[in-house]
Amino acid sequence: MTTRWLTSEEQRAWRAYIAASRLLEDAIDRQLQQEGGMPHLFYSVLANLSEAPGRRLRMTGLAETLKITRSRLTYAVTRLERDGLVRRENCRQDKRGSFAVLTEEGTAVLERTAPGHVETVRAALFDRLTPEQVEQLGEICTRIARGLQGEDGGAGGAAEDVPWRRRSSPCSGGSPG
Repeated sequence: MTTRWLTSEEQRAWRAYIAASRLLEDAIDRQLQQEGGMPHLFYSVLANLSEAPGRRLRMTGLAETLKITRSRLTYAVTRLERDGLVRRENCRQDKRGSFAVLTEEGTAVLERTAPGHVETVRAALFDRLTPEQVEQLGEICTRIARGLQGEDGGAGGAAEDVPWRRRSSPCSGGSPG
């Protein structure tokens, strides 16, 4: 097999992507730690729960949405639960399953933290791009994500390769269990 080395233009684009993504994640993490006392992952858990029906999601569905392993999500939810921001509820139809539920205190923390988070994202990313570039960025990222998840029929990823994908069970989704 012959290695398909990156061209100089691909290498430039790759390195620019790596630098930008690491710097952006660092800026977001710093802001969230300063204003909310939490890392980006914890904020993302709260934000996703706030948008869900009944402010609750099945843990496996939340892991898939966040693109993280179930064990990493369990760690995050345990910490958020300890701080009173999230609680867990068992699934009545599937004793192995559980829901993460946003508490009133979690909602209050999210409401206090969200404006600074949005401003950081806007200043670090969107204010630097034209409307056309924003559209292109969305299209590019969507295409990459679909490919890595095996949703585009091409090589480079398959649904069973991603660790958060699991079979559905009676309590999948955001409806009460």
